[in-house]
Amino acid sequence: MYIFPNLFTAASAFLGMIGIIASSNGQFEKAAIYILLSLVFDGLDGRVARLTNTTSKFGAEFDSLADVIAFGAAPSMLFYFSIGHQFGKLGALFCAMYVVFGAIRLARFNVMSISTEPSVFIGIPIPGAAVVLTMWILTYLEYPVMQGYEILMLLSLGVLSFLMVSNIRYPSFKKIDLKKANLIKVLIALILVFSLLYLFPIESTTLLITAYLLYGLLRGVYTFIVAKRKKI
Repeated sequence: MYIFPNLFTAASAFLGMIGIIASSNGQFEKAAIYILLSLVFDGLDGRVARLTNTTSKFGAEFDSLADVIAFGAAPSMLFYFSIGHQFGKLGALFCAMYVVFGAIRLARFNVMSISTEPSVFIGIPIPGAAVVLTMWILTYLEYPVMQGYEILMLLSLGVLSFLMVSNIRYPSFKKIDLKKANLIKVLIALILVFSLLYLFPIESTTLLITAYLLYGLLRGVYTFIVAKRKKI
């Protein structure tokens, strides 16, 4: 039974590697799908381990190593082969920085949350950053009007990298309150979200994940300003 949840982790790393190969072959949409599928398997491994009572330190370490591949290297290579290669060494630097900062984010997470699941994330989690980057690239490829804004995409990659190692807090959805009083509200919200995803899959996903990114950033700026005023 201890092997079972680790199979999901292995599948996540495997899909990440296949995504890198697809990116190198210019199959960007296919690479994006592999990265998003990696996210599904990554979400399942921990839950399966807890349901079967087979959590282990090996599983936690294996999960982090798989995340470096699936959500660090894979989206970074997708960005490089689709956009970053236009900037030469600078593009390679930004892509490498994303992977390194993602690894630092994972190491910090492992140290800070040994046995308990956090109610908030310190810095955007690397799976979340991977989804943000992947959806930005898909939107860039989908809409020709975005051609010519490559430098803005590169700078956004740099900001995303720093947000992973920042102290900005992002909400965790692992502990959603599903009491009867909130159940109808959650259900209605999910129906609306899935309706948007069905009608406009790329646009709505990009909008939602970017809103999540900006929420933490704006809340961090607001908290900083309030703290400064209190000191004055």
